[in-house]
Amino acid sequence: MTDSITRPGKIIAVHLSYVSRADQRGRRPAHPSYFFKAASSVAASGGTVERPAGTELLAFEGEIALVIGAPARHVGIAEAWSHVASVTAANDLGLYDLRANDKGSNVRSKGGDGYTPLGPNLIDARDVDPTDIRVRTWVNGELRQDDTSAGLIFPLAQFVADLSQHFTLETGDVILTGTPAGSSVIVPGDVVEVEVDAPNAPGAPSSGRLATTVTQGDAPFDETLGSMPSVDDTQRTEAWGSAEEAGLEPAASGLSPELRAKLEMAPTAGLSSQLRKRGHHACFIDGVSANIPGTKIVGTARTLRFIPAREDLFTSHGGGYNAQKRLFDAVGDGEIIVIEARGDAATGTLGDILALRAKTRGAAGVVTDGGVRDFDEVARIGLPVFSQGAHPSVLGRKHVPWELDVTIGCGGAAVQPGDIIVGDSDGVIVIPPSIAAEIADATLAQEDEDAWIAVQVEAGHPVDGLFPMNAEWRAKYEASRAMREGDRA
Repeated sequence: MTDSITRPGKIIAVHLSYVSRADQRGRRPAHPSYFFKAASSVAASGGTVERPAGTELLAFEGEIALVIGAPARHVGIAEAWSHVASVTAANDLGLYDLRANDKGSNVRSKGGDGYTPLGPNLIDARDVDPTDIRVRTWVNGELRQDDTSAGLIFPLAQFVADLSQHFTLETGDVILTGTPAGSSVIVPGDVVEVEVDAPNAPGAPSSGRLATTVTQGDAPFDETLGSMPSVDDTQRTEAWGSAEEAGLEPAASGLSPELRAKLEMAPTAGLSSQLRKRGHHACFIDGVSANIPGTKIVGTARTLRFIPAREDLFTSHGGGYNAQKRLFDAVGDGEIIVIEARGDAATGTLGDILALRAKTRGAAGVVTDGGVRDFDEVARIGLPVFSQGAHPSVLGRKHVPWELDVTIGCGGAAVQPGDIIVGDSDGVIVIPPSIAAEIADATLAQEDEDAWIAVQVEAGHPVDGLFPMNAEWRAKYEASRAMREGDRA
């Protein structure tokens, strides 16, 4: 073990690598992906990291860091570990406020000064089993992350071998191997400690605790020079690790009990008219119908995306506890699972067992632009499902369950997690939560008006001037409505 770390020539970080983190994010990569961090971001244990003025989502990520010894170029997995000189602790700090602007490159969100603390000590790579290295993270003394390299999707040696295909890994280069579940937001005054060790190896070698204290910066970003920090609830959820940790209550979706009751009374035909008046013309999930005639569903969307079937991808993503099973296990009371099946009805996208699970969990229904297996049994279970109809084939014939709780396309409509879904015998529509209350109130008002017009038509009045109402009929309607409201009072 040594106690000094030289400034690396390159820092390469892995985007998503632990099973626990992938399950938290609802997606599991088929291959590793990477980004670079600036060498100037390296800091020693005991230092500070500044949260810039005007930002809120600085997050820690405890990681195992590999320090390259012998240069590596075109090495295989079998020999890759021999090119690793040392193992140590790292904190791959990131600022989610800047993440969207640079997409996956993370240039600004993870490149700031002090954003890569390393150390304090180096563990000789020859002394440890690369499949049995532990990483733990504490915030203010509370354990927040605890996982081992056995929980990686890809072995540590694969990162070395893979990267060496593309460029030379030079002596002193550092590979940050990704973070497990538990990463979250830190604020000024917090102290983060990361330790990497091998408790089962002789002598239980350890990096020691890598300590970093968060401070508050006072220099604002200059909006004339580049894009400014910005956050939304999606970024908050990912930074904190969950909506609950971010303080985002379910009611934030916009579907209160009062609003739900209004939408249950409002027909989709009326809702779609009000959406169209406000410029929303692509709110329809086309081509689907209900398995239970006369059913009505109202709820917030949980989304599931299928990609076209491919044997190797189904092997990596289709079996085990895949995205489809995870979503049906996680759907909550009053939520609606919306499935992107690319309009391909030539296989089932759910069957009776998953339908029973969703029903037991309290789901309000399922909408899929694909087919449904065990169609009659799903209806007997009582779970409302809007689909393209029955098909006996299993999922793998056409689809691979890829990811959940992401923006999808279903039946020609864009659907985001938390969007409000309403379906009845006329079809299914998607309502942005921000305007749902306005749409519901306007629809019910229009329904009252239309009902009054229907009474006049039944009484023998012509529709000309009545539908839509001219000034004379409008005055009669308003007088009638005032009288009815007075009677109710």
